[in-house]
Amino acid sequence: MILAGDIGGTRTRLALLERDGGRLRLRAEEAFASGEHAGLEEILRLFRARHAPPVERASFGVAGPVRDGRCQTTNLPWVVEARRLASVLGLAEAGLINDLEANAHGLMELGPEDFTVLNPGDPAAGGHRAMISAGTGLGEAGLFWDGRRHHPMPSEGGHADFAPRTDLEDDLARHLRSRFGRVSWERVVSGPGLVNIYTFLRDRSGGGEPEWLRDRMRRGDPAAAVSAAALEGRSETCAQALDLFVSLYGAEAGNVGLKFMATGGVYVGGGIAPKIVPRLLAGGFVEAFIAKGRMSPLVAAMPVRVVLNERTALLGAARHAGEAPGAAA
Repeated sequence: MILAGDIGGTRTRLALLERDGGRLRLRAEEAFASGEHAGLEEILRLFRARHAPPVERASFGVAGPVRDGRCQTTNLPWVVEARRLASVLGLAEAGLINDLEANAHGLMELGPEDFTVLNPGDPAAGGHRAMISAGTGLGEAGLFWDGRRHHPMPSEGGHADFAPRTDLEDDLARHLRSRFGRVSWERVVSGPGLVNIYTFLRDRSGGGEPEWLRDRMRRGDPAAAVSAAALEGRSETCAQALDLFVSLYGAEAGNVGLKFMATGGVYVGGGIAPKIVPRLLAGGFVEAFIAKGRMSPLVAAMPVRVVLNERTALLGAARHAGEAPGAAA
C-alpha cells in the first residue's frame, strides 16, 4: 500500500494506491483546501484517521523547490519536511519531490486516452521530454532520456524572467513591473497570471467591468471567472485576455522545449489546460510554440500533448515511492 500526495497552493490531494498487475489501482482519495490547514502533517492525520490501512511506502509531490528532503512551499506558508511526514506515518522514510517532477513520473502511468494532441510533430521522434503546467503557479520539468528510459528532473523555470515578444506584451511587462517589481513567467502563465492579463487589458481599454463579472470574480476563483466569461462569449476583454494567455503559454512551452531539447515531446499539464482545450486547439498556442526563428523547424517536430488525467501527480508520486530504494521489485 502506497500513500501518495499532490500538494498545491490551492488544493492538497492524498490517495492510497496499490500495484495490481503492473498498474496502480486507487483505493482511497481525498482533497483538502490547502489554505485551510496549518501544514501537511495536519492533513495527513485527518486522512489517516479516515483511511487506516497499513501504509508501506509514501511519497509527496509539492509545489516548490525541494532540497535535502525539505521544501518551503512557494504559494503556501508551509515548510514540508520528509522526516516529519515519515514520523506522522510511522515509516522509516518518505519521499518528497517537486510537484512537476511527480507529474513527470506520472506520465509513465498514462495511456493514449489521457492526452489531447495539440501538435503531432514527428510521431517517431524520441529523446528527452519536457513538461509545463499552469495552475496556481507555473511548473516546469524535464525528462532525461538515457537510451532506455526517461528520468524526471525538476526545475524552477516558471520563475525565470518573462520575455515580451510584442509591443502589447512590452506594455504588459511594464504594467506588471509597476505592481511586482520583477516579472517572472509565473506572473502571466498561471491562474493569477490570467487575472493579471485581464486586469491590464481592462484598465488599458478604459471600458470598465460589468457588475455580473465583478460579482462572479468576487464570489469564486477569479481566473475561472475570466476563462468562463471568455469561453461563453460574454466578455470581449476576457476573450482577449484568454487569447493572450494561450499565446504566452505556447511561447513558454516552446522555450521549455528548446531548453530541454525535448525532441520526445512537450506535455502540457496542470489544472487550467484541460478546461480550455478548445482555445488551445484554436491555433494560437501552437503558433506561439513554433515561432522560434531559426529553431522553428526543430520545435515544430516536437509533439505537444495536453494531459487530461487529473491524477497524474498522484500516480507519479506513487510511482516514485515504488521506485525508491528498498521498494519491492
